[in-house]
Amino acid sequence: MRAALDEAAKGAAAGEVPIGAVVVKDGAIIAAAHNAPRALHDPTAHAEILAIRAAAAALGDERLSGCELWVSLEPCAMCAGAIVHARIARLYYAAPDPKGGAVEHGSRVFAQDQCLHRPEVYSGLGESEAAAMLRGFFAERRA
Repeated sequence: MRAALDEAAKGAAAGEVPIGAVVVKDGAIIAAAHNAPRALHDPTAHAEILAIRAAAAALGDERLSGCELWVSLEPCAMCAGAIVHARIARLYYAAPDPKGGAVEHGSRVFAQDQCLHRPEVYSGLGESEAAAMLRGFFAERRA
C-alpha cells in the first residue's frame, strides 16, 4: 500500500485528486499510476484504469490473472468494472468512499449477479493516511 499512497501523493503534487494505484504480480510491482484526468484531458484516467492499462501492456495480455491491485481509495463503478474485466485476483484499498465507491458502497459491482469475476477484497490498509491526504487536498482547495 505504501507504493499506492506514494502515487497518490504524486497526483496531489500535480494538482490531481490524490488517488494512487499499483498492480503487483508475483510480489513485484509491474505498474503504478495516480489520477490524471486533468493532465490527460481524459475523464477515464483514474489511477486504477491507468495502472491496469500499464500492467496489461507490460504483460502483453488483457487478463491480469494472478495480479493484485492496491489502491488508496475504494474504486468507483467504472474502475470496479475494469477490475472485473481484467480478472484481477485481489483488490486492496485503503479508504472507503461512501459517495463514489462501488465495491462496498453504492452499486457494489462485485455483488451483482451479472458480475462475471469477483476478486478477493481487502480494505482499510493505510486508511487513515489515505483519508487524511484526501481531506487535506480538498480543504486546501476550499480555503
